[in-house]
Amino acid sequence: MSTLRFDKFREECGVVGIYGHSEAANLAYLALYALQHRGQESAGIAASDGKSLHLEKAMGLVADVFSETKLRRLRGAIAIGHVRYSTTGTSQVKNAQPLLAGYKRGQLALAHNGNLTNAEKTRDNLEAQGSIFNSTTDSEVIVHLIARSREPNLLEASVDALSQVRGAYSLVIMNDTELLGIRDPYGFRPLSLGKLGEAWVLASESCAFDLIEADFVRDIEPGEFVLINESGVHTFSPFPPAPKSQCIFEYVYFARPDSFLFGRSVAGIRKELGRQLAREYPVEADVVIPVPDSGVPAALGFAEEAHMPFEHGLIRNHYVGRTFIEPKQAIRHFGVKIKLNAIREVLEGKRVVVVDDSIIRGTTSRKIVSMIRAAGATEVHVRISSPPTIFPCYYGIDTPTRKELIASTHDAEEIRRYLHADSLGYLSLKGLHQSAEKGTQGGGGFCNACFTGCYPVAFTEEDQDQLGLFGN
Repeated sequence: MSTLRFDKFREECGVVGIYGHSEAANLAYLALYALQHRGQESAGIAASDGKSLHLEKAMGLVADVFSETKLRRLRGAIAIGHVRYSTTGTSQVKNAQPLLAGYKRGQLALAHNGNLTNAEKTRDNLEAQGSIFNSTTDSEVIVHLIARSREPNLLEASVDALSQVRGAYSLVIMNDTELLGIRDPYGFRPLSLGKLGEAWVLASESCAFDLIEADFVRDIEPGEFVLINESGVHTFSPFPPAPKSQCIFEYVYFARPDSFLFGRSVAGIRKELGRQLAREYPVEADVVIPVPDSGVPAALGFAEEAHMPFEHGLIRNHYVGRTFIEPKQAIRHFGVKIKLNAIREVLEGKRVVVVDDSIIRGTTSRKIVSMIRAAGATEVHVRISSPPTIFPCYYGIDTPTRKELIASTHDAEEIRRYLHADSLGYLSLKGLHQSAEKGTQGGGGFCNACFTGCYPVAFTEEDQDQLGLFGN
């Protein structure tokens, strides 16, 4: 059985928290639908009935994991939910989240978006002291640190635990009476606060609020702890400020375009990326087409700036997940062709600009160029609305190793020849930041390590060995 994916970074995870609603688990379930793009490997929800926590999780999509029977078992006014891709740990149900644990102060459930850079060392130390782990995910390290803390309550124990880890984390944590939302001091991964009547909502993206008709209140700030209980919403910033390093790839690809993220409209920024790309790499052509779906806003921006017609020249099949067979007799570009098909009427006899958000290994882009030519295009000009992706991410994105990233070993001209494109243009790093920070006061404060290799969190020598930081 093979999984058919475009050659893209895989989106990390999505989290949601609901406090103070009689149908908290049902709302979490709906919110996870809106966050499904952030993880399609597993899904789970934990809920509190005020006395104990109940958990349902499994491998698969949200719609496949939950039934009416399972949701009825998740009673109570507090719930957290999670959709997952495996950035650390293997693809097994034991690594699905939320993680539920009983400890000396009762029960807690935790859902994590991000990746800890010192997780392996911390886990080794905990195991040496007698801790027993049930999963291989780094998120369980945080659970153990909270459980071992001598602090008297969930908030202070969480502060104590997170003072011992490094890396990226946006967390929702609950016990039987409280909900806690947390972003790491750098703010790598997103987390927002919303309100639905008298209930409060936490979610990775604001599109989750839209689905359940909650109002967006604000982003949780980097380093902020938001505690929600019967006395209201309480905010704390217990750690020293760190340089804001929000993931700029959220704007390029990960986030849904209808989300409001890091203070900006994702769709608006992606269109601006396309406009800037047209300024930096103009070309004479007849039509601009996107690689669906993520390339659509940037292609619209490119077409508007270049005063060229915009067309959908590639159609995506949205109903492809896994196939049980792949033909033994060669069907050229099988994996891409089952997901995309070119429209000859749009492309034949045309000079085509094809806009995508990124090139990772280059294999899919090469097949797309071939498909466009086979549909009769006379020229194919590739435009990418981000800089060359040269380095892996260690902050919660499932990326290939550096040697698999085509731009780490090939320059733009070599990549153009590999793609069989007539021209290739990547958005400059300066153009990316100008577009992402446009209209903000003092700049947005973004992490661009996948483009530059400048990692905001310092790595120890042990981290470097465990992460293979300087390996191929």
